Parts: sequence; structure tokens; C-alpha cells
Amino acid sequence: MIRVVATGTFDILHPGHLYYLEESRRLGDELFVIVARDANVKHKPRPILPEDQRVRMVRALKPVDHALLGDLHDMFRPIAEIRPDIITLGFNQHFDEEDLQKRLRDRELDAEVVRISGYPGSLASSSKIVEHIFRTRAPFPPADPAREGE
Repeated sequence: MIRVVATGTFDILHPGHLYYLEESRRLGDELFVIVARDANVKHKPRPILPEDQRVRMVRALKPVDHALLGDLHDMFRPIAEIRPDIITLGFNQHFDEEDLQKRLRDRELDAEVVRISGYPGSLASSSKIVEHIFRTRAPFPPADPAREGE
């Protein structure tokens, strides 16, 4: 059985997240997803949704077999417990594959690191969705009765 681990923040779920998880799942028989803890997200703005809600949303997605929150102090602790064959990275995750591979080997973790390509869509990132909302909805336009219920 091939175990795959995907990681990320997964704030404001969108088609890019689903694509990343579907592509990760295709690489193995079982997909574990490690969702970043609020306190550990330092490379971008703080998540809009709290960690407990983000992990619950990820857990509900069809490609996901197991979803859990990352460790507050050691990002490799859940990896050591899961012992995956493959770890996937999203196209825009800030990890260097070679450095990550070395750090895994230093901890006697023998997982292949695979970078998943980006989803070909204009709103395939949480930050782009937020920017789009501000550009098209703020300040909020007056209610349009013809668009109610969309």
C-alpha cells in the first residue's frame, strides 16, 4: 500500500486545492493531509478560517482518507508517525524539494518528494480569491434584486 502525504494551509477551499489533493491521491492508495496550524502559518497572511474548521473541511473531501493538524513544534513529527512513501508539495509551496528530501533522510524518513503542478484557473489560490472579492465587492455595491439567491 502506497501512502501519500499532502500538506498545506487550505484556507478558503477552492478548485486549486481540490486539484492538488486529487493529483496527490492518484500517486498512491491512501492520502493523508496535514493541515497547517494557525500559529505555524508565517509565510503568508494569517488564515481566515481557524484551523479546526480548515481540517474539518479537508477531511470532508472525497480524495482525502485522513486529515490531521500539523504539529505545533516539529513539522516532521506527523510524517514520522504516518511514514509515507510520497510527500507532495503544491506548485506554490515554499519548500525546496532537494532540501526537504535531505531533511527527511536526516530523520531516517525515506519518502519521495513530488511537486504537483498548478491548477489552470484564475481563482486557484486563496489570496487571489480574497483579492477578487475586494476588487468586485468592496465597498459592497447596493443589492441587486435580479442577483438575489446567487
